[in-house]
Amino acid sequence: MPLYKICLLGDGGVGKTSLRERFLGKGFQSGYILTIGADFAVQNLEIDGMQYKFQIWDLAGQQRFEAVRALYYKGSHGAILVFDRTRPESLYNLVNWKRELFTNVGRQIPYIILGNKSDLPNSINQEELSNFVGMSQQEISGISFQISYLNTSAKSGLNVTEAFTQLGRTIKGYIETYKTQTGR
Repeated sequence: MPLYKICLLGDGGVGKTSLRERFLGKGFQSGYILTIGADFAVQNLEIDGMQYKFQIWDLAGQQRFEAVRALYYKGSHGAILVFDRTRPESLYNLVNWKRELFTNVGRQIPYIILGNKSDLPNSINQEELSNFVGMSQQEISGISFQISYLNTSAKSGLNVTEAFTQLGRTIKGYIETYKTQTGR
């Protein structure tokens, strides 16, 4: 069974842990508990009739944990960048999260963007969101990917499993195309 190491990235309080817990089938808890450093879990997921194992690393979003986070990026196959739809600054900070991801992994890897807390009133300007996501087309080793964007809600479960499924498909497609192009 293929194993994909995934990093959950974004500012503190955007709902990374809640999304992970929902994906693991643990439901939603309204209390916010600060992730210190990193936490991880493993979950199997069937994608297009094949089983995959996701090793999900939930990295602390506070600036003071930046040095600690660097240790947990190595070997990542993909990432989920999360922002809080009620906090516009958390969307703008994704630029820094992408930079940190690629700096610490040492190369570009597939990722998706999630606008979490879609069950709450939206404070994000839709034009700015469209521009940000539109600028996120990615090319890795000559293989081009459109970056997926989903509205999610850890509270209701909206698009949580779909987010991991889409990322899994993108990683799988990248690996298959890379092997075909390089003969490895």
